[in-house]
Amino acid sequence: MMGWVIAAGLAILALGGLIVIGRLPRQAYEIAAAALLLGLAGYAWQGRPALAGSPRQSAENGGAPFDEKLAEQRRGLAERYGKAGQWLMLSDGLGRQGKTREAANVLLSGLRETPNDPNLWLGFGNALVAHAGGVLSPAADFAYRRAMMIDPEGPAPRYFYGLALARAGQLKEARKLWAPLAASAPEGSEVKKELELNIARIDAMLGSESR
Repeated sequence: MMGWVIAAGLAILALGGLIVIGRLPRQAYEIAAAALLLGLAGYAWQGRPALAGSPRQSAENGGAPFDEKLAEQRRGLAERYGKAGQWLMLSDGLGRQGKTREAANVLLSGLRETPNDPNLWLGFGNALVAHAGGVLSPAADFAYRRAMMIDPEGPAPRYFYGLALARAGQLKEARKLWAPLAASAPEGSEVKKELELNIARIDAMLGSESR
């Protein structure tokens, strides 16, 4: 019984902290509350407060450390407001805690609600790659392709899918995505400079492999 009281109290404190300290938007109250209720449901299902504590490092979650720069790039290229932005914000928060599985599951919940949102599919792909420790899994590959199919002209899906492909060693495929994106990017923009630099590196690597 005491475990339930503590768990409920922590959930209330967490929600209050998100609202007061984290300045959570009013539109995201329901999402945050739902996430906390899911946590309590998980506690009711699997919680065993009588067991002795056994601390674990977050690396045991199997995912990669949260990449703040990558998240900021996504927010710069993709939608950061509206319902998709709220789901992505909640997912980012979980990712910062090393909870990569939960970060991906949050976006999966958002996709059940709005299955044709390219930003959620993009975020889902990124979250799956993070959970796999940087590996481009078939599920992540599908998520990126889905985002590109829904928004074929959007720069974000092509940029991040290309990044995942390049990190997976699929350099030719990454270049095919990045070359037209770099050509259409505004002159002098940071994205254009980064893409052109990445393409030059790929060309150098592919050239050395052919020798």
